[in-house]
Amino acid sequence: MFGEVYDVIVVGGGHAGAEAAAAAANMGSKTLLATMNLQTIGQMSCNPAMGGIAKGQIVREIDALGGYSGIITDKSAIQFKMLNKSKGPAMWSPRAQSDRMRFAEEWRLALERTSNVDFYQEMISGLIIQNHKVVGVKTSLGIEIKAKSVVLTNGTFLNGLIHIGDKQFGGGRAGEKAATGITEQLTTLGFESGRMKTGTPPRVDGRSLDYSKMIVQPGDKIPEKFSYLDTPVLTKQRDCHMSHTSEQVHDLLREGFDRSPMFNGRIKSIGPRYCPSIEDKINRFADKDSHQLFVEPEGWDTVEVYVNGFSTSLPEDVQFKALRSVVGFENVKFFRPGYAIEYDYFPPTQLKHTLETKLVENLYFAGQINGTTGYEEAASQGLMAGVNAHLKINGKDPFILKRDEAYIGVLIDDLITKGTEEPYRMFTSRAEYRTLLRQDNADLRLTPKGFEIGLADKSRMERMEEKERKSADFVSFFKNTSVLPEDINPILDSVDSALVKQSDKMFKAFSRPKVTMDHMLQLSSVAQFVEQNNLGREEMEQAEIQIKYAGYIEKEKNNADKLHRLENVKIPENFDYSKLKSLSFEAREKLERIKPVTISQASRISGVSPSDISVLLVYMGR
Repeated sequence: MFGEVYDVIVVGGGHAGAEAAAAAANMGSKTLLATMNLQTIGQMSCNPAMGGIAKGQIVREIDALGGYSGIITDKSAIQFKMLNKSKGPAMWSPRAQSDRMRFAEEWRLALERTSNVDFYQEMISGLIIQNHKVVGVKTSLGIEIKAKSVVLTNGTFLNGLIHIGDKQFGGGRAGEKAATGITEQLTTLGFESGRMKTGTPPRVDGRSLDYSKMIVQPGDKIPEKFSYLDTPVLTKQRDCHMSHTSEQVHDLLREGFDRSPMFNGRIKSIGPRYCPSIEDKINRFADKDSHQLFVEPEGWDTVEVYVNGFSTSLPEDVQFKALRSVVGFENVKFFRPGYAIEYDYFPPTQLKHTLETKLVENLYFAGQINGTTGYEEAASQGLMAGVNAHLKINGKDPFILKRDEAYIGVLIDDLITKGTEEPYRMFTSRAEYRTLLRQDNADLRLTPKGFEIGLADKSRMERMEEKERKSADFVSFFKNTSVLPEDINPILDSVDSALVKQSDKMFKAFSRPKVTMDHMLQLSSVAQFVEQNNLGREEMEQAEIQIKYAGYIEKEKNNADKLHRLENVKIPENFDYSKLKSLSFEAREKLERIKPVTISQASRISGVSPSDISVLLVYMGR
C-alpha cells in the first residue's frame, strides 16, 4: 500500500495537522495526512469560532504566510466582529463565528484540492526510529509507512480520558476513541510527558430556548474578514445572544460538587486558566453571584447551540437542572452534556524553535501536544512545523519568526524558552511589540517571508506590494499637501480641537487624537486622491494607523531596546509583589511562588508577560 517514502507524514487532522499538511505540500513535499477519522478533519471540537483577542492576529498571520485558516473561516463564517475597536489598533482583534459543519467541509475540500497531499484513515500507534532519527510510522494494523520527517499533531487524543461526573471513559473527543502507543514509546526514548485538562460545555437544542429573554449580540454592521485574498464578505449574519447565571444556578451546581471529578480528585491535571469550567469559576470567584453565558449558533441551518461560558464536567443531571434555571433556558433540551478531557502532552522545552524535537531528528510536535489551547495557536504551530519539516529534509535554512515579527514568534518562543505547566493561550499582553504586531499589517510583515520560502504565491505577494505602495503614497500625500484654515477648521471645531490660524500640512491635523479618516475624507483633495488612486478600506486604514501611531511605534521600539539591556537587573530578596497592583494576578501568584533572582529569570516564567516585566522595571527605577 505504501511503497514510496513520503517527505512528510502528518499525524492528526485537526487545526495543527491540517495546516501542517497544507504547508508542506504547497512547498513541494509529498505529504501523507494520517488521522483516525477523515470525516473530522478540521473539526471544531469546542466553540464554533475563530479569532478573538490576539488569536485573530494569529489567524491573519497564518493567512499572510500562505496558510488556509483565514480562507476557511471566511468561507464558513456566519458572523464577524472586530473586538476592542474602541481601543488602539494594537488591540483590534478579528473574531468570526463559523458554521461548524461547513468549516470542517471546507478544510477537507481545501486539502483534497492540494496536490501532494495523500490521506489515510487509521490510528498511528508508533514511530519508526533509527539512530535517533524518525524514518516512518506504524499503524494499529501493523502497517509501516516510511517518511523523511513526521509531524505529530495529536490534540487531546493521546491516552485521552473523558470525565462526566463520576463517570469516565477513554476518548479523544465525544464519540471518538483515544490514541495509544505514542506516549509510551516516546517516554522510553527519554521524553518527559505530562497530563493536561480541557473541557467543553453542553450542546443544546436552540428550538427549546427563549431568545426574547436574552440580550442580542449582533455582528458588526460592516463586517470585515480574515483573509487578505478575495474571500467572500458576509452579506447577512446570524445573531448570538447573552444570558447570565445566578445565585440559584450556582447553588444547584454546588449540589454536584461532591461528584465533580475536579473536586473529588479524579482529575489531577491542570486546566486552562483563562477558560475555566463553570464549577471552577464558582469556586474561585465566590464573591460573584453571576457569570456571563454566550449563546452561539453552530451554523446557518442547524438548531444546535453552543453555551459558551458553561464548560463543565459535573454530572449530567446537575448540568441539566442548573442550566434550566438560567434565564431563557427554562425548557432547554440537551444534544449532549459537557465534559472534561485529560490527555498527554510533552513540555515544549524539549523542542527547538523550529518545533523539531531535540531528542529525535526530523520529528516535529505541533498543537496541544505542546501544551497549548485554542484552534489558532494549534494552527500556527502546525504551519510552522510543516514548513520547517519541508525545509529540513531539503537541506535549507530553518524558518523562525522573531518576537518582534509575529505573534506566532512570541507563541513559539514562549513555549520553547519558558515551557508551560498549564494550557497556554495567547494574549496581546504576552507580546512586548504588540503595536508592531497588529492584525491590519500581518501581510506587510509576513507575506514577503512566506513568498521567500515558497509558501505564499506570487499573486498574494503582488496584492501585498500594491497595498504597501498605495498606503505609502497616501501617507506621503498627507505629509506633502497643505490645507487652508478655512477648510480644516470646521473639522477641528466639530471634534473640539484647537483651530489653526495658517495653512499647514494635512499630516499635522490628521495626527490629532479625535481626527479620523472619515473627517479627512470631507476634504475634497483627500476624497479626490482616494478616488483617483482607487484606494480601498485596507490602504486607507493602513495609512491612518501609520500617521496617527508613528510616535507610539517608535517609542515601543526604544522601550524594547531598553528592556533588552536591563534583563539582568537584580530583584531584591523577599520582594513583596503584592504591593504592585499593576501586575496581573497570574504574575503575582507565580513570582511569589518561584521567587526569581533577576528580571531575566522572571521573564522566562510562564504566565509572566512582558507588560508585567515592565511594571517591575518601572518600580525599580529602570
